[in-house]
Amino acid sequence: MLKTGLIGWRGMVGSVLIERMLSENNFRLIHPYFFSTSQAGSPNPLDISDRQPLMDAFDLSCLRGMDVIISCQGSGYTKQVYPELRGLGWAGYWIDAASALRSNNDAIIVLDPINRSVIDGGLESGIKNFIGGNCTVSLMLMGLGGLFKEDLVEWASSMTYQAASGAGSNNMRELITQMGRLEGSVSDLLNDPKSSILEIDRLTRECVASDTFPMTEWNQPLAGNLLPWIDSEVGNGQSREEYKNQAETNKILGRCNNPIALDGLCVRVGAMRSHSQAVTLKLRQDVPLDDVHVILANTSVWTRVVQNKKDASLAELTPAAVSGTLQVAVGRLRKMNMGGQYLSAFTVGDQLLWGAAEPLRRILEIIIEFES
Repeated sequence: MLKTGLIGWRGMVGSVLIERMLSENNFRLIHPYFFSTSQAGSPNPLDISDRQPLMDAFDLSCLRGMDVIISCQGSGYTKQVYPELRGLGWAGYWIDAASALRSNNDAIIVLDPINRSVIDGGLESGIKNFIGGNCTVSLMLMGLGGLFKEDLVEWASSMTYQAASGAGSNNMRELITQMGRLEGSVSDLLNDPKSSILEIDRLTRECVASDTFPMTEWNQPLAGNLLPWIDSEVGNGQSREEYKNQAETNKILGRCNNPIALDGLCVRVGAMRSHSQAVTLKLRQDVPLDDVHVILANTSVWTRVVQNKKDASLAELTPAAVSGTLQVAVGRLRKMNMGGQYLSAFTVGDQLLWGAAEPLRRILEIIIEFES
């Protein structure tokens, strides 16, 4: 069995990864070693394997003994440890949730329901770095990948509605705290059916504007609000999150030399853990809508096509409907007024599952199969 080191497994993405690995019995296929950046030597709290003490995540001699390393620790850790480890001649598989290595020529962004052929080709050619993709890109492709795989997309523009989980666990906590603070500021009026909604609105606006409103993580209110910018500026009016749309989609599809044009705006909203996005696609030809439905349904067994009806959309095409599940829903499918080649769509999926942890778990399975 492959010696597999796990780093960052206590964090949000890491915890979801461990849950999925336990659910799918992946630990019976590997010899796991649990590393820690801060609690090396402490007992392993997980009832897995022989429960050996936690190992030091900065101990290169221990890391060199691993056949596979899975890191959910973040880009800072990767940038510090990865080059040193490779510099010592380590030739194992590096699987990473962070973005630090995504653009490297010797790395493949993993989303096997969409790019299994790219992954298989990489393994055969000796690639050892397999990196989880940007969550919105992965979720968009899990919903609409069938159209891309059939080479039917000329260009696409996505407008995202990204959940708090994409920024981290502390941001999720802060969103809930903000919601609670808003409710508390007007709770007496809410309990009085005769109270003025305009007075309630005034008091909530004052609450948000107060110096005591909790904004340690966001530096802006998210509850009752939205944030029309995610990540850093890249210098052309795009945010880095928006830049990843075209760059990572084409790398996942193996189209870096013949890229599809993708762009759009990325917006943070007050959902907890599922990202949504409205997408406008220009197709290369006027594909009948019934055929579009079939193509999308065949994207993956986790892709669920939702009929473009009010009741179905409100029941099945929301963050609340898909959070905590592996299903990625795609709906609001219709030909647009601009012509038969123009298609509207709306996708929604769990940012912590297909947007983060699940591709890492599945590439581990693929590596195990390849090495067996």
